[in-house]
Amino acid sequence: MLITSRETRRWVVPKGNPVKGIALHESAAHEAFEEAGVTGIACPTALGEYRYAKRRPDGTTRGMNVAVFPLLFREQAAEWPEQDERETSWFDLADAAAAVDEPELKELILNFQAPPAPVPLGERVLPAVPDKVWAKIPVLRWFHAMMPKQGRFFELFEAHTVTLVAGSEALAELFADGGDIPSSIAEIIRREHQADDITREVLGDVRRVFVTPFDRSAIIDLIGAMDDAIDQMNGTAKSIALYGLDRFEPPMRDMVGIIVEAARVTSEAIPLLRRLSPNAQRLDELTSRLIQLEGHADEIHEAGLKALFKAHGETNPMAFIVGREIYGHLEKVVDKFEDIANEVQGLVIDHA
Repeated sequence: MLITSRETRRWVVPKGNPVKGIALHESAAHEAFEEAGVTGIACPTALGEYRYAKRRPDGTTRGMNVAVFPLLFREQAAEWPEQDERETSWFDLADAAAAVDEPELKELILNFQAPPAPVPLGERVLPAVPDKVWAKIPVLRWFHAMMPKQGRFFELFEAHTVTLVAGSEALAELFADGGDIPSSIAEIIRREHQADDITREVLGDVRRVFVTPFDRSAIIDLIGAMDDAIDQMNGTAKSIALYGLDRFEPPMRDMVGIIVEAARVTSEAIPLLRRLSPNAQRLDELTSRLIQLEGHADEIHEAGLKALFKAHGETNPMAFIVGREIYGHLEKVVDKFEDIANEVQGLVIDHA
């Protein structure tokens, strides 16, 4: 989503000065609504920064640093404060990068990849040779019949990332103000069942396929870490259903914002495993992002528990116990994404 500036009418991202008393990502979400009518779940870990020259009313300029945060879009309001002062428009990433002026902002936009469409499960890993070629050359026909099949590991990995992205977005809706809690819980459970089916297929291929793209233990560890992430989302949803929760602490929503971003980063990283050597640098950047997200989530988790104990530790111990359990589930979800990063890094080291 880009908007036009008031004076020059150039395309920019929604932005503004930090709002006193709230965190930077909350300020960013506030400006997204004020300037574009957009609401959603903001990730508290910035994507990066860019610098631009802000024009003052007297005609002079001042250099400004802008921190950019990802925000999971929920809706655009029918009315918002600056609706009549700006234009708003959705762009695809390439067109958005071309529309803005600042080089650093262009790079940030281009590096923000949407989850790729998964490769169909029935598609071959290797390019198929036309059947008539095998029929014409007896030696090749014999070799084709004897050649071990390679399985569908990459397709299954990528299909699993779809469940992670969908599960994380349902988790965000679950924790959002005014979200449909029963529907969100049902969606997370459904996605967890899909992920279990995919994991079983991967483990089945590990047992029966002779040639695998990576060591069998590495395949098992990677799909296991991915499955653990959606399992922990499911555990979070079930705990919320068990305790009948419908209100959540702001730090919990911040951790969910990190989970959404971690799922998006994972969905970009996993397809790059098909060609490890050319993609090694990008995989290093993405796994570093996952580790950065996990570190920030740990800080939010610790601060959230302290605030929870201060508010309920003595007056309402049960509220503290239940809240601590939810925090624990969320922390484990993020930890599993760090495990995914570690597994991917191991593959890069071993094979790139």
